[in-house]
Amino acid sequence: MKIKRRRVKIDGIELSDKVVVINRVAKVVKGGRRFSFNALSVVGDSDGHVGIGFGKANDVPDAIDKSKEDAKKNVYKINLNKTTIPHEVVGKFKSAKVIMKPAAPGTGIIAGPSVRAVLEKAGVSDILTKAQGSRNPMNLVKATLDGLLQLRSLKEAADVREVPISKLWE
Repeated sequence: MKIKRRRVKIDGIELSDKVVVINRVAKVVKGGRRFSFNALSVVGDSDGHVGIGFGKANDVPDAIDKSKEDAKKNVYKINLNKTTIPHEVVGKFKSAKVIMKPAAPGTGIIAGPSVRAVLEKAGVSDILTKAQGSRNPMNLVKATLDGLLQLRSLKEAADVREVPISKLWE
């Protein structure tokens, strides 16, 4: 099933940001090594809106600024159920796989640092996760976003099945 991406305009949304990882990259030239930097950032409003961005520059602050601007261009709406997710989901990107399960209130975010950053900015505060395959932060962040975009609300699930919401529990 093709997932409908819910990219939204950020007008009127108060976004906060978090830098997930900063990498130094060396290019070998005639005079020695030339260093540049790349940064991966997550933005969100902790209320169902989250975006990720990647930026490259010769200085760390410039790379971070570019990644934040890129993240603001790629903000998506996520379906949440109070403080957790509505159902279990598996997000995949390349060889990274992130399994996410809803949790009872008070559980907290059980996740590694890359996955945790995305979930915190999305507004999820009770969830169980397990990362499998690649441990590359970029791939884990994209796999987490893929999983969050697969989440469907009760109304959407009922519409897809063409039944009333009350029929879903029978």
